[in-house]
Amino acid sequence: MKRVVIVLLVGLCIAAVTLAAQEQKYGTGVALKEATTIRNLLAQPDRYLGKTVRVDGTITAVCDMAGCWMELADPNSDPTAAKTLRFKVDDGVIVFPVSAKGKRASAEGVFEKVSGEMAGEYAADAQKAKGGDMKTAVPSYQVKATGAVIY
Repeated sequence: MKRVVIVLLVGLCIAAVTLAAQEQKYGTGVALKEATTIRNLLAQPDRYLGKTVRVDGTITAVCDMAGCWMELADPNSDPTAAKTLRFKVDDGVIVFPVSAKGKRASAEGVFEKVSGEMAGEYAADAQKAKGGDMKTAVPSYQVKATGAVIY
């Protein structure tokens, strides 16, 4: 009986170490226990403006120039059809890896309205990415990210 318990404990320890090794923390990570859905944030943006929020989701895009932003889609929706929310950081403060696209993440920061200047930058980036021949919707809201955990 003791051997069975010891084997189980060793197995649980190995599983815990493996799981922890797969998680990558960026910035301050996440502290909030409760996540808010993107659907709720975008449906009632005034309720969340200026507040720190946590979002859990699937990474649908990452800035391929500086890793200065990533976009998340709600985990229970089709990432190709769902609305996404951009998590923006100051260049070099946090660098999100392009290889994270398609992975799950929890990200946290202050929910804010996109400034006119930033909207122009987003539109220019979208035009470059699409070859300049498609119009892409520019987000109205984003999260000024302080941290994330990518799984």
